Amino acid sequence: MSLAENKSRVFSEVQTACSESGREQDSVSIIAVTKYVDSDVAGQLIDTGIHHIGENRVDKFLDKYNALKDKEDLTWHLIGTLQRRKVKDVINFVDYFHALDSIKLAQEIEKRADRTIKCFLQVNISEEESKHGFKVDEIDDVIDQLAELKQVELVGLMTMAPFDATEEELENIFETTDQLRKQLKEKNIKNMPMTELSMGMSGDFKVAIKHGSTFVRIGTAFFE
Repeated sequence: MSLAENKSRVFSEVQTACSESGREQDSVSIIAVTKYVDSDVAGQLIDTGIHHIGENRVDKFLDKYNALKDKEDLTWHLIGTLQRRKVKDVINFVDYFHALDSIKLAQEIEKRADRTIKCFLQVNISEEESKHGFKVDEIDDVIDQLAELKQVELVGLMTMAPFDATEEELENIFETTDQLRKQLKEKNIKNMPMTELSMGMSGDFKVAIKHGSTFVRIGTAFFE
C-alpha cells in the first residue's frame, strides 16, 4: 500500500477506536514514528497530512528536524531514552519529550532548556527490567523534587507494554497508568497538569485508546 493509503487506514482505525470508546475523534493525536525511514520518506508521509513526528534517537531526530523543520504545522516528539550528555544538543528543538525517567535527567533539562519543555513522566507499570521509567511505588518519592522545576512541565504519563502482552495484561497496564495519572492530577501541582497519556503503538493502540491515551506512537503501520 502507498503512504497515503496507510495514513488513511491508520487514521480510520484510530477514529473507530475513539468512537467505540465513546470519545471524540480529535481526542487522540497520532504521532508518526519515522525511525524506520529517511527524511525524504518522512517528508512524503508528512505531505499526506501528518502533523506529529516522533523519533527515538537524538541523531535521527536532529536529521529529520533539520531536513523538515520548514514544513508547516509540525509538532516534534522525542520519544526515546535521552542521555544527559545529549540534552543540550536537542532539547530546545523538542515540543514534547516522552521519556523522562530520572530526576537527574529532569534537572539537566531544567539547566539546558531555554523555554518550558512539555514532558511525559515515564512509568514502568509492567516492571520489566529491560524498560526504563519509574515504578509506581517510586513516584511519591520524586514528585516533590520535580515540582521545584520551572522549565519542565509534566503534561502526563508515558508507558510501554511488553511486546508479548496478552489483551488482559494490556488492559491492566493501560488502566493502571490512567489511574496513576488521575491521582497525580488531583494533587494540583503547578508544573504537573497531568492531562495527557502517551501509550499505545502499532500493535496495541486500540486498547490504549480505550483506557484514555491521548497520544499514540505509530511507526510500522505507516510503512507496511
